[in-house]
Amino acid sequence: MRRATVVIADRYPVVLHGMENVLGSEPDFEIVASCGDAASCIAAILNLAPDIAIMDASMPELTPLMNNSLDRSDNRSTRLVFFAASEDCDLVLSGAAAEHSVLLKEMTGQALVQCLREIIDGQNVIPSPPTDQAAPPEQSANPENALAVLTERERQIMRLVSRGLSNKEIGRRLNIADGTIKVHLHHIFQKLEIGNRTALAALVISQDDRANSAQDKAAHAGSDPTTGDR
Repeated sequence: MRRATVVIADRYPVVLHGMENVLGSEPDFEIVASCGDAASCIAAILNLAPDIAIMDASMPELTPLMNNSLDRSDNRSTRLVFFAASEDCDLVLSGAAAEHSVLLKEMTGQALVQCLREIIDGQNVIPSPPTDQAAPPEQSANPENALAVLTERERQIMRLVSRGLSNKEIGRRLNIADGTIKVHLHHIFQKLEIGNRTALAALVISQDDRANSAQDKAAHAGSDPTTGDR
């Protein structure tokens, strides 16, 4: 069985080590270069012509080097795969990576291997949003209605953001990592179609005001002023 040759590139040695361990245990993959910067990654692709190149999407100077080197070379056999954190996925898909495969850094080793096999077979792999993140059109058009599609965890984070807490403070309260908070916030912003924490806090305050107003109306409706002691 022919082994697919792979070049891996990431700014962080621990990520490179993790990919080396995952792919090194698979009989159908062979890592031919491990790179810590964009320039050495591009050079390895041009010199070694691997079947796959897995590149850190946030690596500095990667896109300019790709445009100046890879796109002008005669070697187009290498399948490019961008490795990105989920909170950066939309930005990656809207940029240079749009025509290539994109894999998430949060995925398991088994999922990574399976996706790479699909890419070797000629498929283009990009992340699909979870089904619970797709709000119905009528809800997406109105951010206040869209609150109904938030998960319980997302509502907790939304409330804490409205109180002015930082990601670290929220993480400590909920006992989850800062990176996980960022992912949740990214999903919240997408669902509510807002762009920042200030808008999110304003929406929470607006919802609280509406809820308090509704309670006041209900309380007044419960006491009929036309009835009383005669």
